[in-house]
Amino acid sequence: MDEEALLKQFAAQFAHGPDDADDTDAAAAAQGADSTANQVADDADQSPATFDTQQFLNGLDAIFDRHTAATEAGPYLEQAMVDAENAGDEAGLLTVLNETMGFYRSQGRHKENQWIVQRALELAARMGLTTGTSEAWAITLINCATSMRAAKQYDQAEDLYHQAQSVCRHSLAPTDRRLAALHNNLSMLYSETNRPDKAELELREALRIIEASSVNPDADIDVSSSHTNLALTLLTEHKLEDAHWHAAKALEIYRTGHLEHSAHYASALAGFAQVCFAERRHADAVTGYRHALAVIEECYGKDTDYWRITADNLRQAEEAAAQAGVTVDNAGVAGDAGALPQSGSRLPNSPAQGKTGANAASSPSTVSVSTGSAGAAEAVSACPVSGLKLARAFWTQMGKPMIAAKYPQYAGRIAAGLVGHGSECYGFDDAYSQDHDFGPRFCLWLTDEDYAAIGEQLEADYEALPRKFSVDAQGRVTFEAHARSDASGAFPSAGAGSTVIPDATNAPTPGTATDDTATAESGAASSDVAEAMTTPIDAPLSPVTPRAQDANRRDGVFRIGDFFESITGYRTAPAQTAPHEWLMLAESTLAAATNGEVFADPTGQFSKTRQGFKDMPDDVRLALISKRLGMIAQAGQYNLPRSLKRGDGAAAWLSIHEFVQATASLVFLVNVPMVVGYMPYYKWQFAALRKLSGSMFALLPNVGEQLETVMRLSSAACYGGAGFGEGGKGAAPAIKKINDIVEQIAADIVRELKREHLTTSGETFLEWQRPYVEDHIASDDPVLKSL
Repeated sequence: MDEEALLKQFAAQFAHGPDDADDTDAAAAAQGADSTANQVADDADQSPATFDTQQFLNGLDAIFDRHTAATEAGPYLEQAMVDAENAGDEAGLLTVLNETMGFYRSQGRHKENQWIVQRALELAARMGLTTGTSEAWAITLINCATSMRAAKQYDQAEDLYHQAQSVCRHSLAPTDRRLAALHNNLSMLYSETNRPDKAELELREALRIIEASSVNPDADIDVSSSHTNLALTLLTEHKLEDAHWHAAKALEIYRTGHLEHSAHYASALAGFAQVCFAERRHADAVTGYRHALAVIEECYGKDTDYWRITADNLRQAEEAAAQAGVTVDNAGVAGDAGALPQSGSRLPNSPAQGKTGANAASSPSTVSVSTGSAGAAEAVSACPVSGLKLARAFWTQMGKPMIAAKYPQYAGRIAAGLVGHGSECYGFDDAYSQDHDFGPRFCLWLTDEDYAAIGEQLEADYEALPRKFSVDAQGRVTFEAHARSDASGAFPSAGAGSTVIPDATNAPTPGTATDDTATAESGAASSDVAEAMTTPIDAPLSPVTPRAQDANRRDGVFRIGDFFESITGYRTAPAQTAPHEWLMLAESTLAAATNGEVFADPTGQFSKTRQGFKDMPDDVRLALISKRLGMIAQAGQYNLPRSLKRGDGAAAWLSIHEFVQATASLVFLVNVPMVVGYMPYYKWQFAALRKLSGSMFALLPNVGEQLETVMRLSSAACYGGAGFGEGGKGAAPAIKKINDIVEQIAADIVRELKREHLTTSGETFLEWQRPYVEDHIASDDPVLKSL
C-alpha cells in the first residue's frame, strides 16, 4: 500500500469525509498499470507507433518519486493523451487514460474524471476489447468503476464492477491479487451505500484470495491489511467479537513477520484501536492509538494527515478512558512488541489487570458442561460457541502448534479449516443441532504426495489432540494443553493453553460491564453460579452418528481430491466447457463443497480446488435461471390455481412445494453463487435465504418473506375450506392471498431480469421469459437450452 493509499484508508476509517477514497490501489496499482500497458499492446491489433508507453510510465513514476505530482502530473498526463492520439496508438492512449483516472480520483477531480471514464470505455469498445476477456479490459473496468464510485455515481460503479467480475473470472487466475483488489473495491462501494453485509462477503473473498496467493500468509502485509479492512466492516455490523479477532490477527501477522516498523503497521494498530474503542476497552484503544502514532511519527513525521487523524482519535480514547476511571501508562508505546495485544487473547489493560496497566494474569471463568448420565443434549446446551468458532480455536491452539512441532517441513503445505456436511459448516448450528456429531474438530487437507508420506501418522496425531476446553463468560475458548490418554506423545503447545478465541454471539454491548469497567463487585456472582462456571468441557460432547464415521467422516486428514470427491463425486470441479456435468450437480451439493471456513492454506491448492466449485459457468447459471422460471410458471402460476379450483388439495400442496423450491433457488442464482454461495439443502434453505434476503439492497430481497407467507397460508388454502370437507371459514381468502403473492413475485422477477438486461419483455407469465434469458447463453450446447 503506497502513501496515498494509506492516507485514504485512514480517512475512510476515521474521518468519513466526502472526499474519502479507496485503499484498493494496494493490490491493483502496482500490477495494474504495467499489466494494462502490456496486455493492451498484446490484445490490440495495431501498427507500430511513435508513442513509447514504457517511457510514459517511467516519466510518470519519476514525477511521483519527486513528490511533485500535485503540479506536474496533470499537465504531463494531458500531453501524453495528445501524443498517444496523434501517434494513432490506441493501446498507449488507453494506458494514459487509466493512469489519468487514478490521478484525477486522488485529486478529487471527479467531474473531469467522468469524461475520462467515458472516453476510456468508448476507446476500449473501438478497440474491440469489450467483447473479450483480456486483462486490459478487466483493469479498465475496475479503474472506471472505482472512479465512478469516488464520484458517488454508485449505480454506474456497481454495474462496471459486476462487468469486471465477469471478465476477471476468465482472464485472471483464481489467486491473482488483482481479483482481491476488485473484491476490496466492491466492498467499499457496498460500505458507502450502507450494505455492510455485502461488504463483508466481498472482503472475506478478498482475504481468501490474498491468503491463497501468499507464500507465507502469516507474515504478509497484504493479508494483514485485509484482516484490518474486514475488522472495520464487521465493526459497522456490530459484530464486535469477530471484528476484534480479525483486528488482532492483523497485528499478529506484523509480529510474525517482524514488520512492526513498516509504515502500514500504523493502519493495523489504529484499526485494532478503533475496534477496542467500540468494545469500550478504553485502555486497549489508547494503547493501540499510541503505538500507531509512534509508527506514523517514525515513518512520516508529525506534519501529516495520518498523524493528525490518529492524534485526534487518541484524544477521544483518552477522554473516554478518563471518564471510565481507567489510567493507562506509556509503557511499550515506542514499538515494544511485548506490549502489543496478542491475536485472540486477553489484551493489554484488560479487567483482570485493574486500572494500573500492570500485566497481571487473569483467569477467566468457564462454562460448565456435565458429561455424566444427564444426556448429551443437556451437555451440549451449555456450550455457547458455534462449531466454526470452536473449530478455529481447536486449530489455532492445538492443531497448528502440533504441526509446527511434529511436521515442520510440511507446515507450509498443509491446509486446514472446516468445510462440508454439518450444520456448523453453514454457520447455522445451535444447541439443538449440537446433540450429535458436535465437538472440537477441523479438517487437514494434503496433496496426494504429502498424504502418502505423512497422512496416516498425521491422522493419528490429530486423533490424539486434547479435546478438553473451557469457555469463559465472554465466549472465549481455551483448550487445555495436555495429551489425551491414547496419545502417542505430547507436543509443545506454544502457549496453546492460554490462547482464547472470541465468539461473536457474546460481544459486549454499551452499558454493560466490559474489560475496562469490570470490578470485584461486578464479578461477584452468587455462589451457585460461580460453582457452575468452573467445570471444563470435555469431548466428545455428543454421540457420533454412523453418517459421520469411516468413509463419511467429517474431520481429520484428507487428500484434497478425496475430500471433494466424497461430497460431489468429482476430485476437481467440472470443466467450464462441460455444462452437462455442472447441471448434474445439485446446488445443495455445491453448497456443501464450498461452505465453512478455510483457516490456513499456505499453497493455495485447496482453495483453488474449492474455488473451482464456486465458479459456476455463467451459461450454466443462466440455464438454471431459465429452468427455475419454467418451474415457477408451471407450478406456481399455472398448476397451483387450477389445482385449488378443482379442489385437489394434495396437488395444490405439492405445487406450492415446487414453486417455493424453484423460487428460492432462483434468488440465489440471480444474486450469483460466486458472491453469495449456493442454496443449501432443505433444512437450512430458509435460514440461508433469510440471511441473504436480509442483506441491504440484496437482489429480490422481499421474496424470502413472501415465500414464507405462501407456506403459512398453504394449509388453509389447500385443506381449510368447506370445499375440501374441512369446514371452517373457508379457503377463499388464503387462496386469493397466495395467488396475489405468486404474481407479485413473478412481477418482481421480471423487473430484476430487466435490470440485469436479461430480458426486454414485460410479460409476467415467466415461461415466456425463458427465451430472452437463454439468448444470453453463449454456448451452443443443447443441454443448456429448453426444448
